[in-house]
Amino acid sequence: MFDPFIAPSGTLLGLLQRGRGDGTLHALAAPRPEALAALNHCVLSDPRHDWQIENRSLYYARLYLDLDGGTEEIERHLWDPEDHLDTDDSRTGLALAVLGHLASYGRDDALVLLRRYAASGANWAWALDELALRDDDTGLRSLAEAVLARFPATPDGTAELAATVRDAFEPRPWRLWADDPRETVGARVRAATEQGSFDRWQRQMRPGGPRPGWSVEAVFAWAQEGLERGSALHVPAARCLSAVAGAEDRPLIVEAARSGPDGARCAALHYLAEARDPAVLDLVELAVTGPSRTGPSRTVADAAVAAFERMCGDEAVARARRWAHRPDALGASAAGVLACRGAAQDTPLVLAALREAVRGEGPDTTRLWTLVDGAGRLGIACAAPVLRHVYRETSSSHLRGRAARALAATDPSFASGFAVECLWDCEETTRELAAHHAETGDIRVAERLRRLAADPAEEAEVQTAVRSRIGPDAPAV
Repeated sequence: MFDPFIAPSGTLLGLLQRGRGDGTLHALAAPRPEALAALNHCVLSDPRHDWQIENRSLYYARLYLDLDGGTEEIERHLWDPEDHLDTDDSRTGLALAVLGHLASYGRDDALVLLRRYAASGANWAWALDELALRDDDTGLRSLAEAVLARFPATPDGTAELAATVRDAFEPRPWRLWADDPRETVGARVRAATEQGSFDRWQRQMRPGGPRPGWSVEAVFAWAQEGLERGSALHVPAARCLSAVAGAEDRPLIVEAARSGPDGARCAALHYLAEARDPAVLDLVELAVTGPSRTGPSRTVADAAVAAFERMCGDEAVARARRWAHRPDALGASAAGVLACRGAAQDTPLVLAALREAVRGEGPDTTRLWTLVDGAGRLGIACAAPVLRHVYRETSSSHLRGRAARALAATDPSFASGFAVECLWDCEETTRELAAHHAETGDIRVAERLRRLAADPAEEAEVQTAVRSRIGPDAPAV
């Protein structure tokens, strides 16, 4: 999937793409055709960089309800000829998830679209998962023949059906179909279920990787073989070393971390970092800056930085204070360690790293995640302007939520400012934060809290936070 184009944060489209609460508020105040056009653009062209950690579907579904928007554009998108050419989940996944939420709010047009797409669309499995959560038994049973027709009665088709049943995210439809009395439905699904269970058992009986009886050299060889095949096995290899290595093996492991082949070197660095070996910090620095047996290696340098970030002792924090001024990846990592585990004395270093990351890499770099958290953890009040910039400009709703949490700890104006719009944010953790902090002097806050409390689609954690503000023992809202 290509990185999406994100409109400027001051535009209606940019606000909706980011999932900001102000996006909903501006859409409700804008001309309805303009608001629906921007909303459809977002739903049909997923604006998220990482759909696994960013939420948008409930946010967009609620706006469809508020705008009384139809599903005609989504229908055209689902049945575009491209559906059978571009079968990547990212093309239709967000639209199907939005339809799922609309169906849960009682929108029959959304339910019908999901059923039709599950029967004939390329991304049918996603649609079926949405229906598994919202449709009744009758509706799901009506799809059995259409779905099973996708798997021909051949050895390959039977194997594919077994894998699909085994790996189904929502098993409810398959369980219903297994009870179907028809031979072409119930018998096929039962056989596929049995085959899937057998396949899973076979995988469990054939575990890969080294066993505790292996030697340290064998673990290093396994890690190196994996690297040569394109698989980074140094973290599991480090865990294997913990099982097979003894005190007498330390010289061999230290030497591998200093000058061994890349796979062995990466595994040794991770093992020594987990063991908090006194030599590991110097070896990490050597891996990033010094020569190796085969010349500088980016693989080893990255593994060394990752190993350092996993360390949690005082010695790692002390070394991070020395490294935080470095202009390389190790310096950036050191600043992150101080943000996560440093003390008040580290405030200037964390603040400098935060400003430099925004200035040099922009408001979307993942390096900001730990730095933003650190600004909040350390209560760096003078970081509030930078945090507000990140909040407004980042296209990652996940990072925006982190910025909101940091602002709650550093910015006295948060409760009457960003916390209010956060009640409409696309991320449930951000809405939960807002429910705890938003000042109720704003008339919009009281109404929004009541609506969230009554919304059956809202997350339980958000509703708990809301009830702490509007319950019988809470201050009047």
